[in-house]
Amino acid sequence: MPSPSSLPRLIFTGALLFLTLVFLALGTWQVQRLFWKLDLIARVDARVHAAAVQPPADWSAITADRDEYRHVTATGTFDHNKEVLVQAVTERGAGFWVVTPLSLKDGTTVLVNRGFVPADRRDSASRAEGQITGNVQITGLLRITEPDGAFLRSNDPQNGRWYSRDVAAIAKAAGLANTAPYFIDADATPNPGGLPIGGLTIVQFRNSHLVYALTWFAMALMSTGAAWFVYRRRLS
Repeated sequence: MPSPSSLPRLIFTGALLFLTLVFLALGTWQVQRLFWKLDLIARVDARVHAAAVQPPADWSAITADRDEYRHVTATGTFDHNKEVLVQAVTERGAGFWVVTPLSLKDGTTVLVNRGFVPADRRDSASRAEGQITGNVQITGLLRITEPDGAFLRSNDPQNGRWYSRDVAAIAKAAGLANTAPYFIDADATPNPGGLPIGGLTIVQFRNSHLVYALTWFAMALMSTGAAWFVYRRRLS
């Protein structure tokens, strides 16, 4: 039985060993997350570079894991009178995404992010050449709706201020019916007059899981070393 004087040292050693187990568990979890993220990146990259296909017909089955960034194509006519400008910051500076309803022949509507326009060209009259009429074929990436707004900035439909591409809110504000629950980011096919500028979708995923895993494993190693140091002092 340990003496009363050595009991605190034993408790401290046990606590360090417990922390070692916790850090090992966290490191293992980060390794699992790393492989999940690498698989996600590979799947998304395959979708982006695959041949364009029709969007899924069953809207209820669309999920971010399976369908986000799918290379799709759709044919219809634009309703430019109901276009919405969503604030954007891109590699070309600050401005707006031009989100326009595309009416399909089956009676449904899909919102299309036609691309970027600078702030001084937000007025559609200043880029009238790009307001395409008639039947058009749009190719781009399927994107999942962005509800509520951006960080610390909520969409304000009543005043026409949009900070995210919230499909349901935009459709409601524009009086659109039978609208797909996703939107399409148009590719870089040039529009007449050069605006809007498509093809600016950033397909990038933050992946710091390896760094986190190594950090947790290093802390586990330090906790083990500290426990051994404390235990040896007890023996001596």
